[in-house]
Amino acid sequence: MRTGSTARGVALTGAALLALTACGGGGSGSDNTASEGSDSGDKQVKVYGTDGNIGDPLGEQFEDPADLAGVKGTTPLTELSDDFKNKLLKIDPDLGNTFNYAGESYDAVVITSLAAAMAQSNDAKKFAPYINGVTFGGDKCEDFASCIDIIKGGGNPDYDGITGPLAFADPGEPAVASFGVLQFNDEGKTEPTDYIIVGDEENAAQDEGPAAAKLGSGDGKGPLKFGELLPLTGSLAFLGPPEVAGVQLAVNEINKAGGVLGADVEVVEGDSGDTSTNIATQTVASHQRAGVNAIIGAASSDVTKTVIDTVTQAGILMFSPANTSDDFTTYDDNGLYFRTAPPDIMQGQVLADLINQDGNQSVGILAQNGEYGTGLAERIVENLQSAGLAEDQVKSVYYDPQASDFSDVVQEMADFNPDAIVVVGFDESAKIIAGLNEQGVGPAKN
Repeated sequence: MRTGSTARGVALTGAALLALTACGGGGSGSDNTASEGSDSGDKQVKVYGTDGNIGDPLGEQFEDPADLAGVKGTTPLTELSDDFKNKLLKIDPDLGNTFNYAGESYDAVVITSLAAAMAQSNDAKKFAPYINGVTFGGDKCEDFASCIDIIKGGGNPDYDGITGPLAFADPGEPAVASFGVLQFNDEGKTEPTDYIIVGDEENAAQDEGPAAAKLGSGDGKGPLKFGELLPLTGSLAFLGPPEVAGVQLAVNEINKAGGVLGADVEVVEGDSGDTSTNIATQTVASHQRAGVNAIIGAASSDVTKTVIDTVTQAGILMFSPANTSDDFTTYDDNGLYFRTAPPDIMQGQVLADLINQDGNQSVGILAQNGEYGTGLAERIVENLQSAGLAEDQVKSVYYDPQASDFSDVVQEMADFNPDAIVVVGFDESAKIIAGLNEQGVGPAKN
């Protein structure tokens, strides 16, 4: 279990998480709270982000990066080793400090490749039943090379990858996940302040899947071909580069270890765009023509909803490194949809606990009106109220992420004047936070 010395474990049973202990402060010493003795008498509103916006690219949109200082939030993130980050930077030197979902993308490729090796087939309908079992039971291994050796020896691998123990539950998603708490410093850069492990390996599936096919039996021939459906453009474009780097690193290491089914694994690039375009539909059609066996993506839950039926009904496996919508837990996907990202039920609790620990008595939520925004916002509200906040002390305001102006929703939040504001959005979050600053309810110091 790769948690590092600062990680803390929390067990998840059903929808309930044990309460978290308070986390430490950021390295910059900045926090978006005002001293109680402020001459102005105005309170400093705390601002929180989520996995769709909490990253260095948000800071790059501000002329004065200090206007974000103290903003913090949660994102699915493991305490990545320097070795892993350096490998990613060799693939894409421009990643800087943004590694969101790189580990999840890497693991998605490794898990799929191991499943194909166990099935001795690149037919998704044949190797999909092996995916869950690759992540629990059997013999522990931490990379493709050691896991494939177990398979060659007639064993069953239990892959503990970059993102932790994984241990997939029956719906094909992690029963255990790691979240990072990131905070912006005065230079507009995010710094991790904590890592929190949520879930319980006991909630993993019980069925490890079919017995491994004998090596050389069945189809037994490659290549295993992946198609990327990742955000190179659009409102989540900042997540594209680390995800692409994670996929490429996994492919490189798999092929260095001899590939799968007697051939090198192949990858076909592809943009997902966002829901304001039909780029994802075009990319999926292109991947179908190219004969891909598995698609890595999409990052956006809303984008995935537009293509998941097309992909799975075509007999292609879909493996998202970043979808968090709870809807996918019960989605009718023909047994061909999986994700390494944890569902919103986990992040909603982690972020609500963080807000409570900071002593906030009233909370406003500004969320984009879509699968991602409404789903996560609802989970945050549920957990805040379960923790004791009164119904009238929690207010959710939804907005159109494609709008050119957000002054109306910002004004509504300013009128509410809560202790804390959560922004659940993508790149439009910069405009919203700038608007909050103008209204005196943002992170910029009064």
